[in-house]
Amino acid sequence: MSEHAFATRAIHAGQEPDPTTGSIIPPIYQASTHVQDGIGGFRDGYEYNRAGNPTRSSLETQLAALEGGANALSFASGLAAEDALLRGILKPGDHVVLGNDVYGGTYRLFARVLSPWGIDFTTVELSDVDAVRAAIRPETKIVWIETPSNPLLKIVDIALVAEVAHAAGAIAVVDNTFASPALQQPLSLGADLVVHSTTKYLGGHSDVLGGAVVFCDDRFFEQIKFQQFAVGAVSAPLDAWLTTRGIKTLAVRVRQHSANAQAIAEWASERPEFATVYYPGLASHAGHDVAARQMSGFGGMLSLGLSAGAGAAKAFAESTELFQLAESLGGVESLIGYPPDMTHASVRGTELAVPENVVRLSVGIEDVADLIADLERGLASLSR
Repeated sequence: MSEHAFATRAIHAGQEPDPTTGSIIPPIYQASTHVQDGIGGFRDGYEYNRAGNPTRSSLETQLAALEGGANALSFASGLAAEDALLRGILKPGDHVVLGNDVYGGTYRLFARVLSPWGIDFTTVELSDVDAVRAAIRPETKIVWIETPSNPLLKIVDIALVAEVAHAAGAIAVVDNTFASPALQQPLSLGADLVVHSTTKYLGGHSDVLGGAVVFCDDRFFEQIKFQQFAVGAVSAPLDAWLTTRGIKTLAVRVRQHSANAQAIAEWASERPEFATVYYPGLASHAGHDVAARQMSGFGGMLSLGLSAGAGAAKAFAESTELFQLAESLGGVESLIGYPPDMTHASVRGTELAVPENVVRLSVGIEDVADLIADLERGLASLSR
């Protein structure tokens, strides 16, 4: 499959027709256990659903192909994937360098779960390579990169930061959820591991929860696989199948997400109601040149800072119709959220606190003229 283009791999990797019936779509193996041919005689290695399932295996093959990885593991959620990765690699006393604008749930995992276990972490501006170097300690094992970041759409030079991490004996992990492998492939830029909330662009239809870890090689596969087996946060067969189905249209969906978001960002940049437009597709964005170099498009996520402050931001988030007020992102429908009280409430009062005037948009694949008209109506409602 590696010789094929991305859109072809998304449709065909791990998706061989059923050998018995010829079904073009592989079946969902909705089974909790597998009959053994004698004690320990596993058929194709399958024994119990927590250890492995053919539907999940198909998705993992697909995920590895999309990211150009050696292997992949599919989890029940993005945070389950992150937790297994971190517990599989780290031990008490280790240290992680974390970006200063990350998903609130990732920060909560470090601050409320891993920190009491003995993992220390430092947040830093990852676009400042000198700051990254200064934050790395002898006990630093991971530099955690999220690019574009959530929700301020900061851009990190993956190749440069990975080089700094490797020079210090650490590994580079990239959360590729916002970009998806359709736009960015961190392993080819020097990252060691990629994590995803597959709930988002990979699933793409707001109907399934999931996560993934993709490996550049075999170094960490067995220890993270053991965490998955021992703790049990695996994706269920139907969830794996739904994610696979979503992935097959990823390339075409992301093109439209990106085109719509670009148009909205350009529209918003001309409106006085917005003090700041956070979108790497704008030439004015601080990370635009790096994003243009390491991504094939700028994605469907953007955030807007309301000139009139927090009250206007909250009212705006509650005023739209096509942009529906909800957490999550990456589905075909457009969503709007107020990160300080929603997705990033866990970082309130910390150095990662989101500006109070910011709303976040997950731009769907509806007609962009309808989406802009919806945002204009929302702005109009603020002056009533």
